[in-house]
Amino acid sequence: MTNREKIKRSFLAHVPKDAINQFLSKDRTPISVLFMALLVGILAGLVGTYFEVAVHFVSETRTEWLKSEIGHLVPLWFAAFVISAGLAFVGYFLVHRFCSEAAGSGIPEIEGAMDGMRPVRWWRVIPVKFLGGMGALGSGMVLGREGPTVQMGGAIGRMVTDIFKIKNEDTRHSLLASGAAGGLAAAFNAPLAGILFVVEEMRPQFRYSLISIRAVIISSMSANIVFRMISGQDAVIKMPQYQPPELISLWLFLSLGILFGVFGVMFNRLVTFSQDLFARIHKNDRKRYLVTGTLLGGFFGITLLYIPELTGGGIWLIPNITNGDYGAAFLLVLFLGRILTTMMCFGSGAPGGIFAPMLALGTLFGYAFGVVVKGIYPELDIDPGMFAIAGMGALFAATVRAPITGIVLVIEMTNNYYLILPLITTCLGAVVVAHMFGGQPIYSQLLRRTLKNEKLRQRDLPKERHS
Repeated sequence: MTNREKIKRSFLAHVPKDAINQFLSKDRTPISVLFMALLVGILAGLVGTYFEVAVHFVSETRTEWLKSEIGHLVPLWFAAFVISAGLAFVGYFLVHRFCSEAAGSGIPEIEGAMDGMRPVRWWRVIPVKFLGGMGALGSGMVLGREGPTVQMGGAIGRMVTDIFKIKNEDTRHSLLASGAAGGLAAAFNAPLAGILFVVEEMRPQFRYSLISIRAVIISSMSANIVFRMISGQDAVIKMPQYQPPELISLWLFLSLGILFGVFGVMFNRLVTFSQDLFARIHKNDRKRYLVTGTLLGGFFGITLLYIPELTGGGIWLIPNITNGDYGAAFLLVLFLGRILTTMMCFGSGAPGGIFAPMLALGTLFGYAFGVVVKGIYPELDIDPGMFAIAGMGALFAATVRAPITGIVLVIEMTNNYYLILPLITTCLGAVVVAHMFGGQPIYSQLLRRTLKNEKLRQRDLPKERHS
């Protein structure tokens, strides 16, 4: 026996299983799991789509009621304050009274549940997140509906396993992940991004196997079909369709990615700073929490009247930006203003996400960057809107640290498939720089904060009982 054969035999003796066989060995779950994944996707699609419809209905009704019924009876600003304050109160009250884990985005909660560290009280999460989200987002606060939809989708996955009394942990885990994928697919009309979000962003928690991958794909696809049946097949963001830019301009997209890499690290730190600041203000006392949230909602009701660009998730703002409605100076001011309003709303613990506000921020800075580039290099056949789209993906990649998901998500949302190379360049630059500066993924950061606060709360409970 040669030395090479001895080394090979010794190596194989210490390897318990071939990696491929180990992967395939997990694929022994019955076909019923795929059927349940289909059911999870359908339900997640229904809940996610009608959540969007409900938020839009509340927002439109509030505005119309304000103009037609109340505006002539009391000062318009006062009516706007009262209505938005009332809507925000509903969201904050439901969260603090019935389901504390429904605060904020909800995605860290699903990641924690996939790791077995957080409960999934679906009977509380789904109604509180749905109704509370309607109130918070309907008030005009700078929040997105995508995080809540992912959390409700994951909760639906757990609900289905409880209804069918599934005990197998791998199956329960697969359906929880499937619900999250279905929720994102329904929120953004982006089925492939829903799959990749679970596979890439949730990779530390996701248990890879053929059955789990299939379940996630089926759920995402079925949820998206439901969304398209109800809301149509158009892209979520209606934007111009751009042709590929000149290859010589790719270094400009890389430069934009570097800037977003630095900003992404700062943005994530601002998020946790704002959460800690609000925690010091309300100290988890219900009265202080409700008063703070209600006043905040009222403030955004007034802001909605006079500076609507600083309110709402910002998806509606993206087409206006790329159509050239604003100059570079105003875009940068708006960019700074929306950073502040995003931190105010998300840091307060309102039941809403940060996806959409991040995309709006990326668009704002990206388009302003494009306007400046266009002025410096007029000979390049490049539209500032290309940088706006690249900015959306870059900020997502830098903060969430899921570049492939960011690239696919932006392409699916805007239907700009020709910009894939600039998007890859920008997102790669953003992720590499964010990693160099020690940035952590936003949802992992938020999960660690939640677990830390939960430990502190559990530690203080005996002291409170003793006193």
